[in-house]
Amino acid sequence: MSRLWRASCALPAAALIAPHLAAAQNTSLPPITIEAARPAATARPQSAPAQTGPDAQSAADPNGGTGSQNQSLTIPTVDQARRELNQSLGAVAIVPSDQLRDRNVTTVKDILDYVPGVWAQPKWGEDTRLSIRGSGLSRNFHGRSLQLYMDGIIPINTADGYFDFQEIDPTAYRYTEVWRGASALRFGANSLGGAINFVTPSGRDARPFAMSSDIGSFGYRRIQASSGAAMGPFDYFVTGSYQVQDGFREHSNGSLMRGSANFGYRLSPNVETRFYFNGNTIEQRIPGAVTKNTALNDPRIAQRQNVANDWQRNINSNRFANKTTVEFGNTTVEFGAFTVNRHLMHPIFQWLDYTYDDYGGFGRIVDDRSIMGFRNRLVAGINIHNGKIDNQQFGNGPLAVKGALLSSSLDKSKNTSAYAENAFYFLPDVAAVAGTQFLRASRQRIDRFLSNGDQSGETNFEIWSPKFGLLWDVDPTAQVYASISRSAEVPSFGESVVPIPFVAPNLPNIPFTDIKAQRATTYEIGTRGKRPDYSWDIALYRSEIRNELQCLYSTFGNCNVTNAGRTVHQGFELGLGANVLKSIFVHGSDPDKLWLQLAYTYNDFFFDNDARFGKNALPGIPPHVMRAELSYKHPSGIFFGPNIEWVPDPYFVDSVNSTAVDPYMLWGLRAGFERDTNFSVYVEGRNLANRAYIASASIIDVANRQSALFEPGTGRAVFAGMKMKW
Repeated sequence: MSRLWRASCALPAAALIAPHLAAAQNTSLPPITIEAARPAATARPQSAPAQTGPDAQSAADPNGGTGSQNQSLTIPTVDQARRELNQSLGAVAIVPSDQLRDRNVTTVKDILDYVPGVWAQPKWGEDTRLSIRGSGLSRNFHGRSLQLYMDGIIPINTADGYFDFQEIDPTAYRYTEVWRGASALRFGANSLGGAINFVTPSGRDARPFAMSSDIGSFGYRRIQASSGAAMGPFDYFVTGSYQVQDGFREHSNGSLMRGSANFGYRLSPNVETRFYFNGNTIEQRIPGAVTKNTALNDPRIAQRQNVANDWQRNINSNRFANKTTVEFGNTTVEFGAFTVNRHLMHPIFQWLDYTYDDYGGFGRIVDDRSIMGFRNRLVAGINIHNGKIDNQQFGNGPLAVKGALLSSSLDKSKNTSAYAENAFYFLPDVAAVAGTQFLRASRQRIDRFLSNGDQSGETNFEIWSPKFGLLWDVDPTAQVYASISRSAEVPSFGESVVPIPFVAPNLPNIPFTDIKAQRATTYEIGTRGKRPDYSWDIALYRSEIRNELQCLYSTFGNCNVTNAGRTVHQGFELGLGANVLKSIFVHGSDPDKLWLQLAYTYNDFFFDNDARFGKNALPGIPPHVMRAELSYKHPSGIFFGPNIEWVPDPYFVDSVNSTAVDPYMLWGLRAGFERDTNFSVYVEGRNLANRAYIASASIIDVANRQSALFEPGTGRAVFAGMKMKW
């Protein structure tokens, strides 16, 4: 781990000195994008479960309920979610929507920019290359190795593991939870990267009416409106948005209509049920990846084939779910079910016509009580996610005309995971945590187009993933944790190498039924906390992986994913917020402030003595990434400040380490006015130096100058917007 420790000792100076500059201050923090949750109090009554310290509600219900009809049982508030995050053995973050209202938030990258450990880079439209701790780097399209949810129950992933971002509407959510690595056992998630949960408001914490409007460069326009209210035991929240853009690049225009709603009913003070709806209509053209030379010297043009055959990704989807929460005594029980219908119309190299039908459910119990004078917290549950894909592929001719049928199959996936985690506080402020998860999964393909041979097959997996560690509440504002955990990821239908004999006769024939599950053992230590004038989120980890789903072969210049031997992912993550200066021009109880916000990530990912690639770096992610903003805020509501995104070192796009993405630094500026929480306006400039750079890149085993792997970053852009609530 020498490379890891050397990097952790070479952090930016601002990250090291900012807490000391702010330590003497004692007023409340201004809004920050990433908050380190306030830990539980160290002193706990021995005769009853803890109320989680200073963040606990002031009036607990004597029957074990929330104590107020004004709060939802099924949708936690931001403070409740933060307390839940603090029970986690591992790295976590929460991004409240209120801390994003004074900037343009269009993509998942805009939400996650200041979460350390996350690599989120735009491709085109809302599509993003997303990785946490190196998860899913081999996926050049869609995403993998993360579990994405709406409201903790509705999966954004398909049943075989893929996910896309177009259906994620950043304007719809009250907050976003990021559970990195093993901390995601909360959702039964067992992948290397963890889980992300996008949570909508309930009618009990939403305004009766709200709207926002944004405009910007390259034909960007968005309007959004929402309504929420509570009437006795009933509450509702409804939101919708419409967005269009021409796009920075040729052939990257698109439009999105997205809507979400939930309706809750309090059956009693301790029982609530809620119904969720989500619908999307998305039309998006695809400019495609280009060569490195084109990306840096003519970044606005698209691949000629994409234009000629009108490459697109169009989606119609509907989601429906129900969740019920029951609280009694020291125990909370949650259960629910969901169904998803999704139609993908995707003319690319072929005309893909896929219909997804997913369904499933979950049950979860949390029991927090005193046992023989010691606090004990048990979390256990089961998740079921099954689905099928009606998979048809046609020829794609000029202007996206659907041609003859080329393949057809019915792809079925079944996933059942059961998990349990117990935290036993053998000291009032130290818990020994042990947990495990059992995953049973199957993948079955029924080939309905046999002219090219029968591609039918089935594969099954049964995997245990244990977890152990310690969680220490240092004081009411700080925590330290250490853990050892296992994780597993079963392959999707896209992981296989089936070469065409006369094109690639030397490649092995590896059908999806022969792909093994990816397994990892992760060692992690970290600390998080929030003091009056600074907050922090620090983690150091090492994941030793067997059978990582990696790009080892390629045909037609495209990566084919199969199992690598041994690989290592290790890194250092730092999130920091600090009041660098206060009372610069305005003194008193509400002074002006200069706020520093920073996220730094060090990634050290490499093959471990691979027969072909030795100890080469894994491609697709830079070793160092830093994002920072220094913002001045006046008590009148005026704010302004610069920000940077810095990738100081090149990173490879191929496993032989022959071709790299160049380093870059982007700088921007954000300014505006915010009057309490009812009205705000902003102006934001991005990449103001108009730097030509590569935002993201696909990976391959061997690249060359003609490899079309690179997605150009957007040039200089300006956005402005307004938000109102009443």
